[in-house]
Amino acid sequence: MTDANPGATRPQVASWRLISTLAVAGALAGLAIVFVHQWSEPRIQAHRAAALREAIQEVLGGPTSYRTLWVADGRLTDVLPAGADSTEIDRVYVGDDASGAALGFAIEGERPGYQDVVGLIFGFDAGRGEVIGMKVLESKETPGLGDKIEKDSTFLAAFRGVGTPLLGVKPGAGRGEPGEVDMITGATISSRTVIDIINERLEVLLPLIEAYAAAPTDGDGP
Repeated sequence: MTDANPGATRPQVASWRLISTLAVAGALAGLAIVFVHQWSEPRIQAHRAAALREAIQEVLGGPTSYRTLWVADGRLTDVLPAGADSTEIDRVYVGDDASGAALGFAIEGERPGYQDVVGLIFGFDAGRGEVIGMKVLESKETPGLGDKIEKDSTFLAAFRGVGTPLLGVKPGAGRGEPGEVDMITGATISSRTVIDIINERLEVLLPLIEAYAAAPTDGDGP
């Protein structure tokens, strides 16, 4: 079938109608994004909080309870400073046993790895100067290689009862020195990133942790 009037021109849609249609569509899309964000954000935060609680328990060997300590004015304090934003201020967690004695400190840290930022948490025994556990919280390292920093049981076990500062060595090349950790073959950058995070965080926080651990129990100490 052919057009009955091939010479006829098609009606033109007014530009204001196109603009208004696009504006309405954009507004609806924006509202949908806001709604989804408001609906999902609390759930995302709740999931992260639950994952962090589990990680603290894991790296500290199952404390009876734990407390948040805030880094303020060059020391660790149990009380969030007035006016401070709890999402911005640095912190560590101290785990207690049933008697209230401190078992160790859980410390978060992050830095760029091979592919993206690696985030982790580790447990530290201030009395012995040892890392007592490590867990990767965030990583986008190469599947099958870099992601072994969170899956390789041998690598993870190396962070249980190891002295500090840590020293990354090639597998089989260690000399039995305190702090040696065998890096993962084929993932040395990712492995070293984990080691560097722990060393860097302890370099900053160790003096504060030692001062907190030595403080009288009726002060801000444990």
